Amino acid sequence: MRQAIVKKTLFGLSLLVASGYSSLINAHGGGATMDLAGLSRTFTGVVLVSCFDDGNGPAEHLVARIRDNSPPVPGLLVNLQLFKGNKAINITDTVSGDADYSPFVTLHGGPGVYFMIINKTNAGERSFDAEWHCQTVDGIHTGTDISVSQFN
Repeated sequence: MRQAIVKKTLFGLSLLVASGYSSLINAHGGGATMDLAGLSRTFTGVVLVSCFDDGNGPAEHLVARIRDNSPPVPGLLVNLQLFKGNKAINITDTVSGDADYSPFVTLHGGPGVYFMIINKTNAGERSFDAEWHCQTVDGIHTGTDISVSQFN
């Protein structure tokens, strides 16, 4: 239980630190390790991403991608889903440990709060990085804030 609380805190801090620092260069990202014990098949992280007009224009969509930093294990991959209102989209990093991100996915949901959900396909520890950006209709980076809702 203590490890789960520590990992949740570290994940939240890494996301907040990365978000605060990288907002200077219009990028948002963070990472963590899911399931240190490697026993859970249902480990899920939920992040709330708020998209707003920071002076660059109103948010029209959220783009995101994921990278699995762990060594390959057959049947064990990381997924990222975006969800807002009645719309959802997902992406999987299909090659673990290759240092490449998945392609970006885009969810056109306008301004407001999006759910970014990160999970894995089977039991086992997974280390990952995620990147996300709120953008205007013209693809210009605009206001992006996050908060971690769940990491277990």
